[in-house]
Amino acid sequence: MEALPEGERPWCAGAVVAAGTGAGPLAEGAFGWAVRYAAYDRELPPGQRVPMRADTVFDLASLTKLFTAIVAVASLERGELALDAPVASYAPECTAAADHGITVRQLLTHRSGLVPELPLYDCDGDEARWARLYAEPPGAPPGTVRRYSDLNLLLLQRVLERVTGRPLDGLVHDRITGPLAMASTRFRPPASWLPRIAATEDQRRPWGKLDRGMLRGVVHDENAYALGGVAGHAGLFSAAADLAVLCRTLLAGGGPVLSPASVDLMLTAPGLGFEVDQPWFMGELAGGGAAGHTGFTGTSLVLDRSRDRYLILLANTVHPRRRPGDSSPRAAAATALARVL
Repeated sequence: MEALPEGERPWCAGAVVAAGTGAGPLAEGAFGWAVRYAAYDRELPPGQRVPMRADTVFDLASLTKLFTAIVAVASLERGELALDAPVASYAPECTAAADHGITVRQLLTHRSGLVPELPLYDCDGDEARWARLYAEPPGAPPGTVRRYSDLNLLLLQRVLERVTGRPLDGLVHDRITGPLAMASTRFRPPASWLPRIAATEDQRRPWGKLDRGMLRGVVHDENAYALGGVAGHAGLFSAAADLAVLCRTLLAGGGPVLSPASVDLMLTAPGLGFEVDQPWFMGELAGGGAAGHTGFTGTSLVLDRSRDRYLILLANTVHPRRRPGDSSPRAAAATALARVL
């Protein structure tokens, strides 16, 4: 095995890129390695590396939030939720949300005022983790500022589970991946998927929050891992072809997952779960109402409804070790698509 100086490590070990329109795919490519490193400071010999393929499965990280948001909007259609209802009216155990009047809309638009994250993985057991989350007060008055927070989608997960009586993974399957036949998308992928899964991080302290070694097929996010691999903010695994199905569904108006009115509600600024017109990762696709999201592991998705196109970029940028974020390759890929079409 060969040591690799930190300064020589590329932006990602490998990537899968897919672009298309509502009518179908336009281009897809797989580049580099799904598994390139044996450890944070050691490359595998070329013969032992696993090449990236079009059907490689990735840890989606925060792209999971889009699925939680879609489930929530589907619940709005069913009358199970109201956007401006207090969170505590559905999940009274959310005591801080009750004390400060946080609403469902504020969770979906990241205007609850909650901090970006909490070290729930340090708590002793799931009961203590959820209790810590429920008691966390907002750092700013709800509705006054936008502050991106994983906690919003965790609380939304609990709301959805309370109003439906179903766990989040079941809701995602029943309301999204099942109807769309997204057979390569799920929480907690089975061992049989392992040969197709891209590795993420050799997670160690001090850069990691837990000591777990090289991760492959196990969720990277520490809080999602501590919560059993199913969480509103992270935990889903998927492949580019499945995500393309979701993109084409939304570009076509949402059926059979959502109504066109619900798609408009979700993808129109300020967006519900989706980010709208963000040049830092959308490049020149931004500006016409493009909506999408990124994930910490190196994933991103952009929908440009005004020009009927989508871009999916799945990469393992944290393999073998996390480093300061850089979305310039995401923006460059989006700009390339904007100029080609």
